[in-house]
Amino acid sequence: MDKVDSKFTLVHLAAKRAREINGYYEQLGEGLGKYVPPLVASSSNKPLSIALDEIAERKIEGVEPRAEQVDDPLDAVPSGDESA
Repeated sequence: MDKVDSKFTLVHLAAKRAREINGYYEQLGEGLGKYVPPLVASSSNKPLSIALDEIAERKIEGVEPRAEQVDDPLDAVPSGDESA
């Protein structure tokens, strides 16, 4: 728990990384290379345990997303009636 700021962050980060590890093992024979392999040697073969080991060893960290400030979301959409 001392590696993250809250239990929610720990659960969210571990679940997301476990899905990535699971995806890595599923695509292993295909040679796609879309996912990062496990970053630690773990005594367990379970993706969630490997993810928690990675968090404990600070191999991965959670980063808070930055929301871009937009006053009106429709300002970014062209109206189509503008003539150039």
